Parts: sequence; structure tokens; C-alpha cells
Amino acid sequence: MPLEASLPPSGFDRVRALQLARETFDIEAEAVLGLKQRVGDSFASAVQVMLDVRGRVVVMGMGKSGHVGRKVAATLASTGTPAMFVHPAEASHGDLGMIKPVDLVLLISNGGESDEITAILPVLKRLGTPIVAMTGNLKSSLAQHADFVLDCGVAKEACPLNLAPTASTTAQLAMGDALAVALLDARGFKAEDFARSHPGGALGRKLLTHLSDLMRSGDAVPRVLPDASFPTLMREMSAKGLGASAVVDDAGRVLGIFTDGDLRRLIEKGIDLRAMKARDVMHPGPRTIRKDALAAEAAQMMEQYRITSVLVVDADGILCGAINSNDLMRAKVI
Repeated sequence: MPLEASLPPSGFDRVRALQLARETFDIEAEAVLGLKQRVGDSFASAVQVMLDVRGRVVVMGMGKSGHVGRKVAATLASTGTPAMFVHPAEASHGDLGMIKPVDLVLLISNGGESDEITAILPVLKRLGTPIVAMTGNLKSSLAQHADFVLDCGVAKEACPLNLAPTASTTAQLAMGDALAVALLDARGFKAEDFARSHPGGALGRKLLTHLSDLMRSGDAVPRVLPDASFPTLMREMSAKGLGASAVVDDAGRVLGIFTDGDLRRLIEKGIDLRAMKARDVMHPGPRTIRKDALAAEAAQMMEQYRITSVLVVDADGILCGAINSNDLMRAKVI
């Protein structure tokens, strides 16, 4: 690589760069906080009409507002409000056919005078779809023709030239998030609902994976009766590789557990284990978890009580499985 290519650009000032970064954070934070004073009846009405719409929320915007619109549509869709993004320029060339009278249109434009937006306003009005405007210009064509207006105006852009959309797009993003949060709360949207729309991610695995999907079951679960000899207990633990064994009664109900840690503590005390029975060395009343619980609940229990294995029981308290931290890590639950 030529030496010139590795040098900083002419005029670069590190101190100036850091100063501008901090000023950008201040300006954009002020822009977002300023929205608090302007959220009122129009916002609440917009949320209400979005809840009532029988179709989809169709989000539209040009340029940087369009990029914001794609994110807003994605956030709405993932939090329980059916939504999609339609490019306003393409809408004028056939994509308006995607919009039906049962839909609602959310139009995003800071100035409110984008040609592509204003060109489709008459069509949307004739179609009868409710229009929610997100704009920084309350006197614009968009604001005048919208049914509900969300004021996203900012005092200035973070751009030193006050030209590039920066603070204004941050305000739009924040307003879109506010809509999504208000809507998901009104819908009673829960973590499980969120996971169903994110099945491929880590959150989906945590919220959709049940213990019954991961636990060791049948002969893979180490268990002995209370009168089992200590050598029998050790053979069961070694054969099943869980690092622990359950102690159960004749019906399969859990009476206790014996772990590798218990073995180390007994050896440290110098106790002669050869004549011991399982009932003598077990830890009585161990923590158990129901098989219909989420795997994430088992992970939380292990972390809270600093244990590495949990016995799984059915509704009657009968041992039906076991799981340890390695099982959860392999499933990427932790």
C-alpha cells in the first residue's frame, strides 16, 4: 500500500472529530427528548386507529425517511402489528395496488413536501385509507392532508451544515419505536409472541425451547433406590455421565440427589463410604423443575442456586428427566 494511502485525509483534526461526535450526541438527545413535550392526543389517536385497522400498516418514506420507514415497519411487524414498507416512487408506478381500503398508511417525511409523497396523497384520500403523518413541518401538504399528525420537528440537524438528515431521522426512529411500544402494550404482546416471530435467533431459542425438547430421559437419567450401595450409586453416576444421580422411591418420586460435589466433600471429611447407602449420602429435597418449563427457566435456576444439574419431574413429582449446563450450552440456550 502506498504511504499516501495510509495517511489521514488532509485537514483531519482528531480533537475536532471528538468534539463533533459529542455535539452530535447532545443534539440528537435533545431532539428525542423534545418529542416528549409534543406527544399528545394525536399520538394516542394514531395508536388507537392502528389497533383498529383490519389490514396492515403500510409505511412509506423517501430518502433517509424511507430507510427509517423500513426499520419502523420491521419493528411494528415483529411486535404484533402487521406492517410492510412500500416505496412511494414505486407506488406511483403500480405498487399502490398493494394498498387496500382496510389498510392504514404511515407517511414519513421531515419536510412534508416530497414530490413522491404528495403525488400519491389524492389517491390515498380517494381510497379511504387512514393516513398518519410523521413530519417536522406541521404546515406542509402532508400534514394538511393527514388524518393524524405526529410532530417530529427538530431545532437543528447534527450535521454542521444543518443539511444532512441526522437529528431529524433519529427523532423519526424514536417516534416509530414509541408507536411500536404503545401498540405492543395495548395488544398484550408477550415475550412468547416476540419469540414466535424470531424463531431463528437466540431469543427464540430461549423462549420457545422447553425442557422436554432437551432433557435426558428414560435410561439416560441416572437413578438409584435409597438402599442402593455406594458402589452401585457410583457406577450409575459414571455410566450416565451427568455428574449426579437421583435417589428415588419405588414409585419414581425424587427423594434426593448425589453429585460429584457431594462426593468431594465427603472424601475431604475422611468418611468411609464403602458401607454407606444412597440414603446416607444423598442431599434430600433437591430442587426440581417441571418438564413443561422453558429451558431458560432451568438455566436461571442453575445460575441462581449455583448448581450444574437439575432433575425434571412430571405433574405428579415423578422423575422423568434430567438436564445439566452442558446440555443447555449445546442447545445455545446459555
